[in-house]
Formats: sequence, structure tokens, C-alpha cells
Amino acid sequence: MTFSSDPTEFVGKRVLVTGGTKGMGEAIVRRLADGGATVATTARSPRPESQAVGLFVQADISTRAGVDHVSSEVIARLGGVDILINNVGGSSAPSGGVLALSDDDWHDTINANLLAAVRLDRAFLPGMLERGSGVIIHISSIQRRLPLFEATLAYAAAKAALTTYSKGLSKEVGPKGVRVNTVAPGYIETTAATRLVARLAENAGTTEDRCAPEPDGLSRRNSDRQARPSRGGRGARRLPRFRSGGLDSRERIRDRRRYDSGRLMTIA
Repeated sequence: MTFSSDPTEFVGKRVLVTGGTKGMGEAIVRRLADGGATVATTARSPRPESQAVGLFVQADISTRAGVDHVSSEVIARLGGVDILINNVGGSSAPSGGVLALSDDDWHDTINANLLAAVRLDRAFLPGMLERGSGVIIHISSIQRRLPLFEATLAYAAAKAALTTYSKGLSKEVGPKGVRVNTVAPGYIETTAATRLVARLAENAGTTEDRCAPEPDGLSRRNSDRQARPSRGGRGARRLPRFRSGGLDSRERIRDRRRYDSGRLMTIA
């Protein structure tokens, strides 16, 4: 699905989107580039040949060294960013509930889903504060309130922490001209999400349809409730608009089950 866009909407804006080569991140990168932004993105794997971006940095930003590499490259090449979209996230922890999770599983999940954003914010905030303007967007998850305890408990806890951190950061830097928002997608049918469902089905000895995440924004059982990456990224692609002065630190939940019109819902 394609969406109309103003090719001058983000002209002159420098944007960093983490995890921007697949899924929702790729859709966000494409939309911002279509709007005229200079877009940098990151991934652990090489950039697909079909993707054209202003700057690509291959790095694992779940590590401090990876974040340092990305931030130094972006600052050296672009001089900083006007918009930072912390999109990277996910879980490789085993299924089986809380007792199946080791300390390493918790550490790895928190590093990828919380500390990567914290470290990147810390790298780029000084420039935004000096200019008195900027936008930071954190991609959280509806699981921060509706955890899948048998499969992604550590991920859900890390996203809950990210949401709380984001709210606190917005209170601190909002009055200084830097807007911080959180987008909490429901079930988005990305490759990673499909792999998760397949793993759950295999562990439960059942079919993928029967094992798909259940209600309250996570269900994909009805085809009209499925969200593709291009739709799931619309919240993140809309929020950076500098002219949207009425937007504050509130969280935007992206869940087609709750509003099929595709509009953003503002949650206090």
C-alpha cells in the first residue's frame, strides 16, 4: 500500500532511523526519504541493494560500541540529526515463561529494546538542545501493557521501561524545544513477528493460526485486523512534523483492531 506525501515536507531535515532496512523501519525510512529528508539508517546486516539512503551504518546498537560507531559516523557525515527514530527492537529469548529466561536473555533484551535508545538519545540530545529544536521518537509496543508472558516477557518489560523513560525524558527536554513521543504498535505482520508466531506454534504443537497473538490489539486471526509494516509505521512517520506544534509527549498507540480508519489515537 502506498500513501501520498509532500516531497518537500522534510526537506532540510536530517533523520536517523535505527533498524531501517526491514519491516516497519524500512517503511519509515522510505516515507521520510519521499518527503525530502536526508535519512541515515542502521542495521546489523548489510544494507539491501534495493534501498537507497543518505547514509547507512552497519552496527549492532544493542552494544555500547555499536552505538558509539553509529553516533560518530552520523555526526561526522551529517553534523547531527533533527529527528531521531529509535525503531530497533525485538526478542530472541526462548519461549517457556519466566523460568526459561536466563540473566543473559534479560540483559540482551534490555540492551536492544531500552539501552540502545537511551544511548542514542544521549549522543544526539546535546546538539538538539543547543539548537533548541528536535524530535525523538521511541517505538515501544502494545505489549508494554499486554505482555505475552509465555514468549516475550523480557521484551514486554523492556518496552514498558522504554515508555516510562520516554515520558520522563519528554518532561525534561520538552520545555527546551525537543519533543519526545512514543508509538506503541499492536501486531504488525513483519518477518520477525511471523517467525515468532511460527516458533510459538512449533513449541505448542499446533498451527500458526491457532497460536497467533490473542486479542486486545495483538490478534491477527481476522484478516481485517492484520497490519502491514507500511501501515504500522504511519504513526512514527507522522509525528516528526515540526509544524505540528500541538503534539506533546503523549503516547500514540497504533492498533488497527481499535481504529480501522488508520488515524492516530492520542492517549493521555
